Amino acid sequence: MDVSFSAFVRGMTENPALLISVMLTLGVIFVNGWTDAPNAIATCITTRCMGVRSAIIMSAVFNFLGVLIMTKINSSVASTISNMVDFGGDTHSALIALSAALFSIVVYSVGASWFGIPTSESHSLIAGITGAAVAIQDGFGGINSAEWVKVLYGLAASVILGFGSGWLICKLITVLCARMDRRKTNPFFRSAQIFGAAAMSFMHGAQDGQKFIGVLFLGVAFAHGQTSVQGVTIPVWLMLLCSVVMALGTSVGGEKIIKSVGMDMVKLEKYQGFSADLAAAFGLLISSLFGVPVSTTHMKTTAIMGVGAVRRLSAINFGVVKDMVLTWVFTFPGCGIISYLMAKLFIAIF
Repeated sequence: MDVSFSAFVRGMTENPALLISVMLTLGVIFVNGWTDAPNAIATCITTRCMGVRSAIIMSAVFNFLGVLIMTKINSSVASTISNMVDFGGDTHSALIALSAALFSIVVYSVGASWFGIPTSESHSLIAGITGAAVAIQDGFGGINSAEWVKVLYGLAASVILGFGSGWLICKLITVLCARMDRRKTNPFFRSAQIFGAAAMSFMHGAQDGQKFIGVLFLGVAFAHGQTSVQGVTIPVWLMLLCSVVMALGTSVGGEKIIKSVGMDMVKLEKYQGFSADLAAAFGLLISSLFGVPVSTTHMKTTAIMGVGAVRRLSAINFGVVKDMVLTWVFTFPGCGIISYLMAKLFIAIF
């Protein structure tokens, strides 16, 4: 399979289905970089370690680096997403079904936003490609349970790693700094918070960037008549394309969104914000190295909950807990069913 950039451009001009799937994937990547920016830098802004605009620019740069560097080091998350379903041997229908899955993510996200249902781009992506695979295979035979079970691991990991690491790191800092003058430690934790936000942005790019690289690469394989991307190396130009689009999304990410998330969800001091960012980045790193796709949103919010629990349980924002549960309850069946119906419709029309 020719995975050069020239072949990619030529394929889009010759295959409208590939062009549509690429545009939809890049659109979702852009929105992901835009809407997920608050997860990486909200605490840094809340604790007044950085201004909103400078934090956005920093996040864009480290999102870019996260996609590029982590994919070169370990692309197991991208492989998990690519291999979790089997679209069958008809690559033309498979490409149409993949486009339907991506379109369903847009439909579900808009509908969920209208009804006030919280969403996760990661979970929508997983549910979407699964629903499309079920549609094209007329059953659950197209689901690779060995890879899909990693999604369930991811749900558990986001809670255990996020909350546990947040609590442990914050507790350790609290004990070590118990006798120190807060005014003297604040300058250190100001710098540490900026480091933590940069690490969180890097790992957001590493996790979410790889998910969409996996889907985009799968579409390219279908356009070349390949039924999978097994054994094919992800080209550097594809990493650059996804990372640039995600960075652009982050760079224009609304300041109002970041301020709203930072001020309404997070009430932390500098050392607590650092603890939450470091814990979330650590959880995302472990998940990425083991090829487990997780929601960066959930990893960060559970880390914040763990930090809050060090002080008292009542400091935990249980409204966020409810939103997480609603995301799990509605996104997988909701987006999966929409994707199934869209895939059936697209295949019938095209």
